[in-house]
Amino acid sequence: MRVVSLLPAATEMIDALGAAGLLVGRSHECDFPPQVRALPALTAPRIDSSDSSAAIDAAVRRHLASGDGLSVLDAERLASLRPDLILTQDLCEVCSIDLRAVERLAASIEPPPRILTFNPACLEDVFDDLLRLGEAIGRCAAAERAVVLLRERYFSARDHVNAFEPAPTVVLLEWLDPLFVGGHWSPQLIEAAGGRHPLNAPGKPSRVISADELAACDPDHLIVAPCGASLEWSQRELRPIMETNWWRRLRAAHEGRAAIVDGSRMFNRPGPRLVDAFRWLVGRLHGITDLIPSNFPWRPL
Repeated sequence: MRVVSLLPAATEMIDALGAAGLLVGRSHECDFPPQVRALPALTAPRIDSSDSSAAIDAAVRRHLASGDGLSVLDAERLASLRPDLILTQDLCEVCSIDLRAVERLAASIEPPPRILTFNPACLEDVFDDLLRLGEAIGRCAAAERAVVLLRERYFSARDHVNAFEPAPTVVLLEWLDPLFVGGHWSPQLIEAAGGRHPLNAPGKPSRVISADELAACDPDHLIVAPCGASLEWSQRELRPIMETNWWRRLRAAHEGRAAIVDGSRMFNRPGPRLVDAFRWLVGRLHGITDLIPSNFPWRPL
């Protein structure tokens, strides 16, 4: 079987099933495991990811309004790879190539490849997606084993959460200018880790909030994990924000309970590493450092 992944989370899932050797092409964002970078990149970004948070947001809105999309798909090269299966998503128009464009291209290939689309809203959906992927590539047993191991790691961390203790308030930011508060699976993970995420509910999309709204919430813990961004970029964008009066008044900021996480690798991708993100959350909220995976990409603020 020849598989093309246009979704970083799907690339990580197929690797978790021990089937990365089936991949013949990827998106420009598929960077884990590192060896997939040797595969042909079939998409290219329209936006400069090194730009400022505000500039990227403006460019995203401009491209979406024009109908251009945020990525360019190399249709000719994809067709030349003769894939049997294309992995993509229909969850976020910002995060991947447009599903309709993929469907039109697949219909023009002879024979047309199957398209497997992912649209998870919670961690359980991610586990189900792993099983669906295993079925699609003929690796059902590997998928079942992978899900069992992930669930074991998830529940062994959840066992440390005391439901009778007061739940700290937590805010996870997915973007900085404007401020976007995390949605989909992130509030669910926070609640399962023993926290409350009052500015958004599990399963809901991320949403824009004002600095006043964040200041009024004044969370016990603040997690900054900009979508698709590295630690270095996030720290650069945070510097002017950390100089504002409203940031300095946040309890989480001046009491040492603010942290920055590599959003490109953790929290933003609905794949196997969400379990690592959950274990970090439990360790962070409850002071259990042994739960935090080694080399987890985060820094205290």
